Amino acid sequence: MLFTQLAHYLEELEATSSRLEMMYQLAKLFVQLPVVEIKPACYLLQGQLLPPYESLEFGVSVKTLIKAIARVKVSSERVEKAPDLFGLASFSEAEAEVTKKYKQIGDLGTVLAGARPAASIFNQNQPTISQVYQRLFKLTDEKGAGSQDRKLQLLVSLFDDLDAVSAKFVVRIVLAKLRLGFSTMTMIDALSWAMTQSKAEASLLEDAYQRQSDIGVIAEVYLASADAEKRQQVLGNLEVVVGTPLVPALCQRLNSAEEIIAKMGTVIAEPKYDGLRIQIHVDKNAEQKVKTFTRNLENTTHMFPELATIIDEINCTTCILDAEGIGYDRETGALLPFQETITRKRKHDVAETAAAIPIRCYIFDLLSVDGESLIRQSLQLRKARLANLFKANEVIEQTPFIITSDPKELHSFHEAKLAEGLEGAVIKQLDSEYQSGRKGWSWVKIKETEGARGKLKDTLDCVVMGYYVGRGKRTAFGVGAFLVGVLNDQQQLKTIAKIGTGLSDDQFRELRTRCQPLEISESLSEYEVPKALVPDVWVGPGLVVEIAADELTRSPVHSAGVALRFPRLVKFRDDKDWTAATTIEELEGIR
Repeated sequence: MLFTQLAHYLEELEATSSRLEMMYQLAKLFVQLPVVEIKPACYLLQGQLLPPYESLEFGVSVKTLIKAIARVKVSSERVEKAPDLFGLASFSEAEAEVTKKYKQIGDLGTVLAGARPAASIFNQNQPTISQVYQRLFKLTDEKGAGSQDRKLQLLVSLFDDLDAVSAKFVVRIVLAKLRLGFSTMTMIDALSWAMTQSKAEASLLEDAYQRQSDIGVIAEVYLASADAEKRQQVLGNLEVVVGTPLVPALCQRLNSAEEIIAKMGTVIAEPKYDGLRIQIHVDKNAEQKVKTFTRNLENTTHMFPELATIIDEINCTTCILDAEGIGYDRETGALLPFQETITRKRKHDVAETAAAIPIRCYIFDLLSVDGESLIRQSLQLRKARLANLFKANEVIEQTPFIITSDPKELHSFHEAKLAEGLEGAVIKQLDSEYQSGRKGWSWVKIKETEGARGKLKDTLDCVVMGYYVGRGKRTAFGVGAFLVGVLNDQQQLKTIAKIGTGLSDDQFRELRTRCQPLEISESLSEYEVPKALVPDVWVGPGLVVEIAADELTRSPVHSAGVALRFPRLVKFRDDKDWTAATTIEELEGIR
């Protein structure tokens, strides 16, 4: 398939606000893709070249892209001193014009598409999806001295071969700003629709994705068979693989120990640490013997160099461990607050940060060992296998737990953990399988004690959608209030609070700093923002904040239908992706 055909699908998707219509369009695309282009097309639809957990980056600066756009030809002959993209006399003048338009529009892809006439393609052999994919991959291979100049030439050559719409989306992919407004679940639904004209097989696809979070692999094996029984078989054969993260299990909420025991029976109760969720993959035969992933499936191996030092102490060749990493004081052993632990989430000065803030990983589950998947075994059996896997050391130790069916004992355990400065208890059904996502009732947490951080019995994870320019003292911060939203079942963001109080000066400054890289020129299709709440500056989805409040009230103003009374910022949640934010459905359990 020609890349220009994919690009026009992307343009249609960008103009669509309905998740259902997006699903139909994606399904139409999937049935047209040649087998060899299914995987690259799936990754490109996500604005990637590989699954997100591979963390492959283009390493192309905005400055380099501006230079490339200024050098794109619109005539069959390149005139070195007279680039005619903007009819200017020199490349330096063209670069200044691109920069000017970029500041006005806020999107380099649109700058290039708008400057190039639709009939400006002189290469009659339009590149295919695979060819563009391979040329983009070459960008990632260029490293070291002179790499930006080589990337510049590769980009100019690629842009010269693309029509305006194709070039626009390539620019956005390179800048990691594709943002088409649909999630992986929309792609899963579309795959089912492509083969069955319904969502009949979406649950099978989702189960496979939860075991192997590579939508390209799943789409490739699924679309290869017209036979329903064969499709079910190939999806079932996709098992847990070391090096490919699973979608992690998450907690539901219940009100009390009594309610939990009544619903779940015999349970395992563990401390709820306020740290970083870490999935640890060990393969002693691999070149990279340990990899780690966050709850968002982000590769964070570089953040935890100390894990590589204790691999030999784990009694297996391969395994996948589920853990919570939390910083601690080396002198006192005291656990550190989340905001200190999260400073480990960085790309530079990792060794220095690791020395300043050592981390301890509390291992609470074993998902695979020596090639055997354990996710369908009971938690009790997984715990038994985990108990013999390693001895505690300064880097990893097994999470302590109790087994109980007594509400009083469970309540006492929860209160004791709160008294220790932790977040209470996580409760898991003793005989439960490992269930990815926030489904079922195999994992729950007890709502906070009333008044701990607000009168609501739990906090919300909200997505920052935009902010309002500050006045008075806040002029110096560049932000005076910010707008947050929660998700509906269509992965759309609905407003729930405008927050302008309860932040320190440092928090206002930090908010502005965090918003800047995410700023966009206009609202997105997945945003529903009433006119009265339109912010001064839109912010693309990416910044998650934990918000406490006194209560939820009905609201004719906010698109969520409810609003937070006296909302206040608790902390920035760098460990959470915006697609894992609180949902409107979950609000009922937080009241």
